[in-house]
Amino acid sequence: MKILILNGSPRKNGTVATLLKAVAEPITNKHETEWIDVCKLDMKFCTACMACRDKGTCVLPEDDAHRVGQKIQQADALVIGTPTHWGNMCAPLKLLFDRNVPVFMGESPKGMPEPRQKGKRAVIVTACTTPWPFNFIFPESRGAIRAVKEVLHYGGYKLVGTITKPGTKKTNEISSSLMAKAERLGKKLIP
Repeated sequence: MKILILNGSPRKNGTVATLLKAVAEPITNKHETEWIDVCKLDMKFCTACMACRDKGTCVLPEDDAHRVGQKIQQADALVIGTPTHWGNMCAPLKLLFDRNVPVFMGESPKGMPEPRQKGKRAVIVTACTTPWPFNFIFPESRGAIRAVKEVLHYGGYKLVGTITKPGTKKTNEISSSLMAKAERLGKKLIP
């Protein structure tokens, strides 16, 4: 099986990256995994031309968004990590998803969404500076998870679970229970 890990954090050894590595650890030796640092991709902005809906691919000149879109299509599972920015996913990850709408979903002749990755599995990892429980009371972590879930929902993915590390402004230390949860979700990612 092929597992694609999309790291939306610009911090190579930050909280999101550490948790993504913990999810990947139990599956790396048994399955093909690929790590992509989304912040390092060279992608042009989506122009909202909507031509991708008819063409089935983004019509902008080929760049990293096209190449990663192909990898998403070929992957059997996704592990997506993002820092929480204003109650949402980070901008580079959102840009990658905007440019790959036709990878995740098509449209029926009546204009209804049709998932193109149906049955594939996914895990979402996020971190937030807002401390617990305020990261969920206010739509910080909850907002980032909701935004990524929306993309996965339209793609037809089955969400295996989510991991959230709140309060990173005060401490970057990740509890052993959160690391254990990450490893458990990694094992559950593969049926």
